[in-house]
Amino acid sequence: MKKWIQQKWLLWLAKYWFLFPIVGFLVFEGVVFFWYGEKSYIGVHDNMDLFLAQFQMLKNTGSFWEHGVDVPFLGGVSRDNLPSELSLYSVLYMIFPTYTAYVLGLLLKVLIAVFSFRLLAKELYPAQYPAYRPLIYMTGFVYGILNVFPAFGFAFASMPLAAYLLVRIYKNKSKRLYVALFLYPLVSYFSYVGIFLLGYIVIAAIWMSVRDRRPAWSLWIAVVVLALGYVVCEYRLFGQMLLSDEVTIRSSIVNAKLSAQEVLSEIVTVWKEGIFHADGVHGKIVLPVCVFYFIINNVCYMRKNNMRGVLHDRFNFVMLFIVFNCVVYGLYDCAPVRGLVEFLIPPLQGWQFNRTIWFNPFLWYAAFFLVLKRLYDMGVIQMWIANALICLAVLVVILAPTRYNDIYHTCRNRAYEHFHGTEVDELSYGQFYAVDLFRKIKEDIGYQGEWSVAYGMHPAVLEYNDIATLDGYLGFYSQQYKEDFREIIAPALERVEATRIYYDDWGARVYLYSGTDLSIVSATKTVYATDYDIYMDVESFRKLGGKYIFSRIKLTNAEEAGLELLGSYTSEDGSYTVHVYR
Repeated sequence: MKKWIQQKWLLWLAKYWFLFPIVGFLVFEGVVFFWYGEKSYIGVHDNMDLFLAQFQMLKNTGSFWEHGVDVPFLGGVSRDNLPSELSLYSVLYMIFPTYTAYVLGLLLKVLIAVFSFRLLAKELYPAQYPAYRPLIYMTGFVYGILNVFPAFGFAFASMPLAAYLLVRIYKNKSKRLYVALFLYPLVSYFSYVGIFLLGYIVIAAIWMSVRDRRPAWSLWIAVVVLALGYVVCEYRLFGQMLLSDEVTIRSSIVNAKLSAQEVLSEIVTVWKEGIFHADGVHGKIVLPVCVFYFIINNVCYMRKNNMRGVLHDRFNFVMLFIVFNCVVYGLYDCAPVRGLVEFLIPPLQGWQFNRTIWFNPFLWYAAFFLVLKRLYDMGVIQMWIANALICLAVLVVILAPTRYNDIYHTCRNRAYEHFHGTEVDELSYGQFYAVDLFRKIKEDIGYQGEWSVAYGMHPAVLEYNDIATLDGYLGFYSQQYKEDFREIIAPALERVEATRIYYDDWGARVYLYSGTDLSIVSATKTVYATDYDIYMDVESFRKLGGKYIFSRIKLTNAEEAGLELLGSYTSEDGSYTVHVYR
């Protein structure tokens, strides 16, 4: 009896071993983040300095569902410029405290990826699904834990779901599938993913119509249904893009103008490494395996004089798709190509059509799956080689010190503090926003919603703490406001040419800049500044309604600049000191 139980257990383990790393990781990640709470270390760039503060602002002002209102940053920006309430990610922030919502988002994107990849693979390989099940789940898992742009983690994770729905619709259209496709934008995002997805569906519809010699009506209908879904879910974005005549900073953004050699270099680099917002860390395991297999596979086809096999191989198609997205990414920085697009479609001026690169993490792991699937087909030994490779790919993602690998940075920093008895210089989530400190500051100065700015810290810190800011970070706002705020920071821009170019040619970060250092904002306890003078036009600041300056730097020329120090405040753990000027 005991031997029989052991055999059953071993058979179950061989069949479902993949559940242990998946469930184990989810449990571990949840325990770490909820155990340490706001003492965890979360990625700041384009995350804590941007979207988390925006969600907290919507919560502070009760503006998630409001219309015709402004949110208190950048001197007052339409609520329509911020994330839609008709998004699963936004719903998390409506229901839960911001930190909790963020952690739940990290966990949920893994589940979305695993579920989506399972649906797609089972649809493509229904008969072989039981045999491929471990590989399917593990590929969905490794794709789900990729440390990509956190605010758009659902959009990345759900790409296999979109592919699944489209494959099903092409095979057998039904009302339920179209309803599911209509609702898909709840886990996607139009300007980063949706517009390109629609473009690819149009290309597929044309291709299928030519190949089948009859219109692919199911796909053409899918284009309309999905487009309507995006319009409904992101009606605020479409209203701003199509119904507003306001000139935005998109009209003044200056993009790179690379030479042909530089464009080629950029294409190769992004093929090998990706970009930090869509970092698939595929260069360590996935890329070498796929390239090796690509060479071997196609040499075999050619030796058999089987060009049809080369052209019809799914793996080759996916690899070509990856290269295509890399080429588009590089051509975006080729001025003549970009100019032609903007000439033919004027509303796309300043729009980053190179975001097709966001599809590449999914494509790399889809290609990797196809290689490992074919190893599965060869025999038991090759199957376990495939299992070892997918496990190595998982370890690479977990242990990669990338920008958004929050679990890695939290564990590393907490381990360092435990064994060395001293804190790292980085600020944890709670230290970065310093809620208790700013609550005390607001009480002491009698803050009543007056317009303010940050110096030596991200304006997001003030926004998170319900302080109205003239500064801020947003990629889509009034060009006139950019010019008005420029008058405040003109003295600093005149002193540092690189900063002037950064603001004038882009302008999404509307900050008070140093007149000496390239950057004085950071997520560290130490303030890295070499010049403690502030260079700003106080009269222009006053004209825009500004009253307070919250600074991590104690200004040496405050009196000369016409500023009065109201007080200096330090958090209880000493990680943060704020000097308040009026």
